[in-house]
Amino acid sequence: MVTFDDVLAELAERRAEFREQRYVPKDFVTRLKQTGLYRATAPAKFGGEPLPPAEFLEKIERISMVDGSTGWVASFGSALIYLAALPLETQAALYKDGPDVVFAGGLFPVQAVVPTERGFVVNGRWKYASGCMGADMLGVGIAGDESSAGKPRVAVLRPDQVEIIDDWDVVGMRGTGSFDLAVRDVEVPREWTFIRGGQPTVDEPLYRYPTIAYASQVLAVVGAGVARAALNYAEEVGAEYTGVTGAPKLADRPYYRTGIAAAEAALRSARAWFYELSHEVWATVVAGNPATDKQNAHLRLASAHLARTASDVVGQLVEISGAAPIGNNHPLQLLFGDALVPKQHAFLGPAMFDAAGAVLMGLPPTSPGFR
Repeated sequence: MVTFDDVLAELAERRAEFREQRYVPKDFVTRLKQTGLYRATAPAKFGGEPLPPAEFLEKIERISMVDGSTGWVASFGSALIYLAALPLETQAALYKDGPDVVFAGGLFPVQAVVPTERGFVVNGRWKYASGCMGADMLGVGIAGDESSAGKPRVAVLRPDQVEIIDDWDVVGMRGTGSFDLAVRDVEVPREWTFIRGGQPTVDEPLYRYPTIAYASQVLAVVGAGVARAALNYAEEVGAEYTGVTGAPKLADRPYYRTGIAAAEAALRSARAWFYELSHEVWATVVAGNPATDKQNAHLRLASAHLARTASDVVGQLVEISGAAPIGNNHPLQLLFGDALVPKQHAFLGPAMFDAAGAVLMGLPPTSPGFR
């Protein structure tokens, strides 16, 4: 029986391999499947074992403490909440071999399609398909129509219908395999498309939890795991590292001790608020009530705040650690690059603070797709 701790131990041994090849391979995604991670957001109706969001988030955080890239890829185990908007007959076909389905998508830029009697002819190229190398199904963003009220759709395809273009060359989350996807003249039946964040056809508590907010949370918590790994490292080496100048050990320097304490306080505070809100909103939907606009805004705000705080924490640790972290392969340098990525994501960037602030003051959100 594969345990979660077994998989984390294997990840610690293989993370350099994943970073070097720039993607998490399918065999390790299978290992993650064996822990139940990919059935954690599949409908119970189709054999899934849905977890409360906070429990799933804690698993992603633990993976990210070992390797941010693998945490990022694993976070898209939550993407099955999007697929709950597919027709029930389509979902039955999707899960016919079991609930452990890995879905990855390159959703932007949204591409125009040619309508047909059966569905849409899809062509184009899409960016940032994190985890596509280990996916069972792939999604691409397509323009909406009257039936979607103009909102964009996602077309779901088999991997053999899609070309993966190896163009991922980055300083952070290097192992996510966030390659481009290309599709050429593939007709996708209408029933294999869905409105992103659209009304689910499955009536279970998890699909009443705010969809886009959850998608933001799973990315933000990767940053939290990376920041925790950086803090653990800085606290451990601080008692030993003296540098080449003969100056006191890092732990003997007041600015280092103060910096560590401030980083701990910042990360733990942002993390506590983040999980507190998740528990609160989950209790609301389990009780049969819809999440309010303000609850959604708080979830989005707490996610953006956690991502920013995590990045700031790792940056602060680099700053107080002397010259050592300037090395390309220094642990803090690698963690610094990884911590940068979540806060740069469109779901977690500066615009989210403005949108959340507007909602909290009774105004419409200032960012599209906020809810």
